[in-house]
Amino acid sequence: MRQLSEVDRDAIRIVQDPQFSRWLDQVKATGGCSHPIHLSGSTTTRDTRTGEILHHYDTRDEPGERLLVRCRNRRASVCAPCSRLHAGDTYHLVRAGLTGGKSIPASIREHPRLFVTLTAPSFGPVHRAGERCHPRRNAGTCEHGRRIGCGFAHDAGAPVVGQPLCADCYDYPGHVLWHAHAGKLWDRFTAGVRRNLASSAGLAQSRFPDHARLSFARVAEYQRRAAVHVHAVVRLDGPAGPDDEPPAWGTADRITEAVRESAARVLIHAPHSAALGERSFQWGVQTDVRPLRVGDGDGPDDDAVAAYVAKYVTKGASETGAGTDHRLRSRDAIDATPVSRHVRTLMRTCWLLGGLPEYEPLRLRRWAHTLGYRGHILTKSRAYSTTYAALRADRAAHQGPVEPSVASITDSRWRYAGSGHSPGAVLIAAGIAHDLEVNGGLVREAKARVGAAL
Repeated sequence: MRQLSEVDRDAIRIVQDPQFSRWLDQVKATGGCSHPIHLSGSTTTRDTRTGEILHHYDTRDEPGERLLVRCRNRRASVCAPCSRLHAGDTYHLVRAGLTGGKSIPASIREHPRLFVTLTAPSFGPVHRAGERCHPRRNAGTCEHGRRIGCGFAHDAGAPVVGQPLCADCYDYPGHVLWHAHAGKLWDRFTAGVRRNLASSAGLAQSRFPDHARLSFARVAEYQRRAAVHVHAVVRLDGPAGPDDEPPAWGTADRITEAVRESAARVLIHAPHSAALGERSFQWGVQTDVRPLRVGDGDGPDDDAVAAYVAKYVTKGASETGAGTDHRLRSRDAIDATPVSRHVRTLMRTCWLLGGLPEYEPLRLRRWAHTLGYRGHILTKSRAYSTTYAALRADRAAHQGPVEPSVASITDSRWRYAGSGHSPGAVLIAAGIAHDLEVNGGLVREAKARVGAAL
């Protein structure tokens, strides 16, 4: 007879608990979250006029005297159920800024909208997929004795893709410092677009907000060479925002020209270093600008753009081969991280440069796990569309109890009581998450069939 494992024994213990049914309801309510937050406390709602208790909840009646709530981690590598929910919220957030909805008028679909890709500069030649990689006749060797050409055709998933042809020639300090200044580059870029638009329209820069408003949503994506590229939706509205028509001079062609000019001219200077001297950074030479399609016109589809952004925003750094999702607290932790030699060298460069006084404000050691990049994966301007907080509040209002019709006041007292699942609970939660994913897929397929039949 096979001996039960620790996971099996723990799962049996949970199932036999008298409060198992209520615990199962909690796990289902979190969507099968793989690392839920445990809360302990109570909430009481009273009528402000009479003092009558309208609603009271206390975790002392719950299994283990705790309430489980979602961890809300966006990374699929950390929590797949919560990442799917985050991807859905991201899709609706981005799509609302393209087609309307979620308090954004549908008329914005007629506003000029672009899908922009800004790339990182080259820090040295790397192996690439597709056609022959750096085919050069009589290429010779670099100063370190390595060939500066490669005649092989690499598959897209080959481990060598994105790795430097010569690691000693590669500008690792430049790569790390560029990441550390990417946020400033973006800020200068958007300011430059507004400045160029004002100039082309014959306006003083200070008067631009009186005539138009530039909104955006951007996502950062690590490429195979572990350098961040930025994909952004850029939209021009009138001065009052989405409800206001853009000025007649605000055409897609004019915004495209302003984007290209700003991307080419933005320049950021790094702090002077005795070791590295003067360093300055700008965007890469490849800038892709495509107007988004209106009706049956040319250009990328709104839904495709929203789906692309939503898909990428749930990926962790480890999934892209460009770092890890967890902070590195020592040089030894870098050596123990299962990444490529190229990425490990970038992490070590972050640690080394982070110890120099002139680079201390960049907090390179704090962000060594993301290779020096300090920005959020997804950011947007205030007027672009709704917010994650608003989407979560709408979902909670839809799922939760109806608000009292009388004037009331709520007193809540909560404290953190732990996180995660026991080994057996992990197994059960994973099964629930799988069932919910399958059921969600069946519902989407059914809706698609009904929509196609109408």
